[in-house]
Amino acid sequence: MVSSVYSAGISGIDGYIVTAECNATNMLPSFELVGLPDAAVREAKERIRAAVENSGYRFPELSLTLNLAPADKRKEGSAHDLAMLVAILHAGGVVETGVDMSCRCFSGELSLSGQIRPVRGTLSMCVAARDAGLGEFYTSPANAAEAAVVEGMRVYAVPDVKTLVDHLNGETILEPFSPPPFDSDGDAYAGLDFADVKGQARVKRALEIAAAGGHNVLLIGPPGTGKSMLAKRLPSILPPLTFEESLETTKIHSVAGTLPEGGGLVRVRPFRSPHHTMSAPSLVGGGKNPMPGEISLAHNGVLFLDELPEFNKLVTESLRQPLEDRRVTITRANGRVTYPSSFQLVCAMNPCRCGYYGHPTHPCVCSQKDIHNYLSKISGPLLDRIDIQIEVPSLSFDELSSTNAPSESSSSIRERVVKARRIAAERIASVHDEDADVPVGGVRCNADLTPRLIRRFCVTDAEAKRVLESAFDRMGMSARAYDRILRVARTVADLAGSDTITAAHVAEAVQLRSLDRKYW
Repeated sequence: MVSSVYSAGISGIDGYIVTAECNATNMLPSFELVGLPDAAVREAKERIRAAVENSGYRFPELSLTLNLAPADKRKEGSAHDLAMLVAILHAGGVVETGVDMSCRCFSGELSLSGQIRPVRGTLSMCVAARDAGLGEFYTSPANAAEAAVVEGMRVYAVPDVKTLVDHLNGETILEPFSPPPFDSDGDAYAGLDFADVKGQARVKRALEIAAAGGHNVLLIGPPGTGKSMLAKRLPSILPPLTFEESLETTKIHSVAGTLPEGGGLVRVRPFRSPHHTMSAPSLVGGGKNPMPGEISLAHNGVLFLDELPEFNKLVTESLRQPLEDRRVTITRANGRVTYPSSFQLVCAMNPCRCGYYGHPTHPCVCSQKDIHNYLSKISGPLLDRIDIQIEVPSLSFDELSSTNAPSESSSSIRERVVKARRIAAERIASVHDEDADVPVGGVRCNADLTPRLIRRFCVTDAEAKRVLESAFDRMGMSARAYDRILRVARTVADLAGSDTITAAHVAEAVQLRSLDRKYW
């Protein structure tokens, strides 16, 4: 007898259907597993045998040949355990032969006792099952919450093998898992509020503009001025995650195995802050079996690189292409995968190795050569891709000790940010509706505007054009820097509620990226 049961695998962050085909014949008992399995899949033979016996069933004493199709694609991980077990039990008669397997997909790792454990990438697998026309998805209780958000699928949380077999045979009936309604967790960063930051009004304004337009930021200043403190509070003023963004983010974290057990959808924008000793593959993704890197784990959120010059230059230079393309493609001998990486880059650094170059009271002990060598670790092309570069100065005693004027809270700033984002989104959507040829795919905020959309949206008046021309000639801008200033000016205008970019908007945008000329 031949039994076919569906499972699913992962390629990149997308799922694909795997068919577990079991052929059982009355010959000497044996168990052969084919279909290009890796070590974890081959070891499933012993997990399946122990799980069947410890669940109270007799392992079929038949000649079993189990094939994982498509046979030319390497199968990795333990997610196919459950489907292989069901295929064997169905072929051996433990699961009744009349049970229809054509609409069911199974995903889960088996323990020796018969319990079903969680696996990575469940959300992507459930999406693949739905797209393949399957209607039911069986998985571990710890994975049910993320799978159940897929519309059109009945998801069953199965704790162990016996419960699954009884359900398939109709002896007990499991109810489909119902996910809680989606609600972005706006209070996740409630403990990190801009009201805690004293002074630094200009830096807060820069971060507000960055949040409103999705712009990258570089903070430069001496130690102890609040660079890290400010950067960690940026997510508290970003707009809440939409359901579509939450699905994208959850897929990545599910594949990477960073989702909390039973947590379901990611409901808050990610904030990733890797250490400066990390390698390039850790940042962009990679490995023998490619996995998402930090830039993909920060998708739809913030990637914070503290002490930027301390990172290996190979690591920081690997950011250049993902910052432009909003995705990263990893090519290995056994295939190619593409991960999304639409993140907001926030960097912090000292102006020199000792940290006190340009400090009003603390003397700098670095030579000019030392300062030059330190700053040269940040290349011009990378600086070009950072829209906002702001100096974070030291605060005076009066500014630190003052209690007269409390700082503005994150919730107040967030209201303005959300309003500006809504204006930008409506503008992009209206152009898409009017002209289907406008390439707006993937454009979510002003930082993503293409050159064609910049020409259409970033309309300046005569005075603003003169200010921009003067800055371009004086600062020796590149074409990329010119476009980025226009994008930032568009965001400043949105925060002001202006359709046209004025000279004041351009002047503020120019001031927000002038530090590359001061230091570099």
